[in-house]
Amino acid sequence: MSTDREVPAPQHRRPRGVSDDTVAALGKVSEALETVERARGHLYSFHQLIGHADRQLGEAADALHEAGHAHLAYRLRTEMVGRNVLSGRWTFQIVEEFDDNYWSPLREHEQTIRGELAEGRRHLFEAQMKEERRTHGRAGHEARPSEGE
Repeated sequence: MSTDREVPAPQHRRPRGVSDDTVAALGKVSEALETVERARGHLYSFHQLIGHADRQLGEAADALHEAGHAHLAYRLRTEMVGRNVLSGRWTFQIVEEFDDNYWSPLREHEQTIRGELAEGRRHLFEAQMKEERRTHGRAGHEARPSEGE
C-alpha cells in the first residue's frame, strides 16, 4: 500500500493551533447543519407530496363529477384544490421562506465559523474520527483514495 494513501488529504488535516475543543465544537456546528439539511429534505418531500395530493384531488373531483355527484365535485374543487396549506402560502412559498430565513443564514454561519477557526476546512471532526477508528496499513482502511479516484 502506498504511503500517500495512509496520510489524510491536506483539507482533512487539522490546521496548526486548532485545539481538540475547537474541533469538537466545529463538529457540533457541522452536525447541526447536517440535521437541518435532513429537515430541508423532508420539507421538500412535503412540498412534493402536497403538490401530488392536490393533483389527485383534482382527479377525484373529476371522477365525482363523472359519477354524477357534481355538487360534491364542485365543493371539493373550489374548497380544496389549489388551497393554501398555511395562511397565504402554498408549499413552494414555505420552502422559499425556510431557505431564505433559516437554511441559507445557517450555512453562512457554518462557513464563517469554519473560515475563522479552521482555515475553512470541512469535517475535521469526522476526519479525526476516521484516523482514530481505521486500521492503519490495512486494505480498505486507507486515509484517502488513490490519485484519480
